[in-house]
Amino acid sequence: MASGDLRAELECSVCLNIYTDPVNLRCGHNFCRVCIDRVLDTQEGSGGYSCPECREKFPDRPALQRNITLRNIVENFLSAQPHQEESGVFCTYCVDYPIPSVRSCLHCDVFLCDKHLRVHKKTPEHILCDPTLSMESRKCSVHKKILEYYCTEDDTCACMSCVIGEHKGHKMESLDEASEKKKETLRNVLQKLLTKSEETEERVQSLQEHRRKVEEEAAGDTERVTVLFRDLRRRLEDLEKRVLREISGRAERISISIRDLEIKKEELSRKIRHIEELCNMTDPLTVLQESDTGDLCDTEDGDNEDRERREKLLHDGGGLDVAGISHTLHTLSDIIREVNVDFYIQGAADILLDGNTAYNNLHISDDRKTVSWSDRKHNRPETPERFFGHPQVLSSRRFSSGRHYWEVDVGGSDDWRVVMCYPSIEREGWKLVFGYNKKSWGLYRGNDQYGVTHDSNKILLPSNISSNRVRIYLDYEAGRISFYDLCDPIRHVHTFTTTFTEPLHAGICVYKGCIKICGGDGKM
Repeated sequence: MASGDLRAELECSVCLNIYTDPVNLRCGHNFCRVCIDRVLDTQEGSGGYSCPECREKFPDRPALQRNITLRNIVENFLSAQPHQEESGVFCTYCVDYPIPSVRSCLHCDVFLCDKHLRVHKKTPEHILCDPTLSMESRKCSVHKKILEYYCTEDDTCACMSCVIGEHKGHKMESLDEASEKKKETLRNVLQKLLTKSEETEERVQSLQEHRRKVEEEAAGDTERVTVLFRDLRRRLEDLEKRVLREISGRAERISISIRDLEIKKEELSRKIRHIEELCNMTDPLTVLQESDTGDLCDTEDGDNEDRERREKLLHDGGGLDVAGISHTLHTLSDIIREVNVDFYIQGAADILLDGNTAYNNLHISDDRKTVSWSDRKHNRPETPERFFGHPQVLSSRRFSSGRHYWEVDVGGSDDWRVVMCYPSIEREGWKLVFGYNKKSWGLYRGNDQYGVTHDSNKILLPSNISSNRVRIYLDYEAGRISFYDLCDPIRHVHTFTTTFTEPLHAGICVYKGCIKICGGDGKM
């Protein structure tokens, strides 16, 4: 059944609208509950009731029976045509009551329901389209004719008059053909967008998983850091107390020495007075019979000890190593600054070695994480990136911003260099050697000595690297390259400070043995 005919069957004969909560009388006719209640109310007191459709009479007010089947049919009918109800476009020929149109004819400028669509002319000039579209948009704004073609040169739709007029000689396509091409382009764009959406979702899930792991580790990390800083504060407080005790003790020791000297001075004064009395006596027998003259004449006892104590108090401040304490505290301050900067790094950089830069006697492992010296030369092609004359290799990854670190296991070699350097570093001659130019900053070991080097300036380390693992930290914006010995606890070795003018690569030089790039957990 056509939708127009079905709609007529679903209309209440009282309100002429689609049934709302349909009910039926004993005669079988259906009405909206509200409508039939209103009719029966008007018949009350007239001596009887009757059906407004067939006029069948009822002695008593008839009971209303809900028609569930009809209600379901109405709901299905309305749900199947929501766009027609919402569009407000009705059949041009259905003048007695509005019937939603299903198509429109651009040639006739009319809207058609199912019933009138079946009898409408089907000749080619009668172009049918969705009734929700404005008919004016389907016609040429200049010639008021139907748009049937698409000009690929001007990217616009055209009517027949346009084809033989201003678009004459242009390549034309039918609207269907042009539409399908555009749809194909849109499908390709859609596929790329869907792929990007999937990749973005994967990254989101990956970050969410990483966040979950970080949150799980956070509790343990918080406890360890809390204990570490609590112990550090306790040690600093103990140091402060000892230093302050030592400072206050200096004056106290001097006071004790002054008191001892005052007592000695009083004793000397007593002896002086007694000796003066003896010297003024006229009786020789009395002078000679004085029993403690030997004690009076002994003035050297304790003089050397008092003199040494006084000199020590005057020259060394009572033993307080102020310079040593100051140096220790300044060193601790530098370490704290390093830790504070590095605390926000999320993880170790993924470093892979670039075989295109490797010296021909260096062997690169399949995973590109280990480099070792080999007596056999590799027949690698000569490229502008390759090092000649020195066993060096760079990373494939470069860093031009941010904070990063990477770690190496140096236990497999006793002659090596690990650096950060510019990609413009020389590849031949002495200027290529890591640390012998202005384009590289590194840590090295050679002849059982450890040091750092840049622009041929070497600084020997006061103590050797105690572990087999070294961390290299980069803060590009701050212009800092730092090296750490990953012993327990981590020891800061040295920091270079400059202003970077190029991206930076990690670099390794191996004269014998092997060096391995390690992972890291991102915590300093």
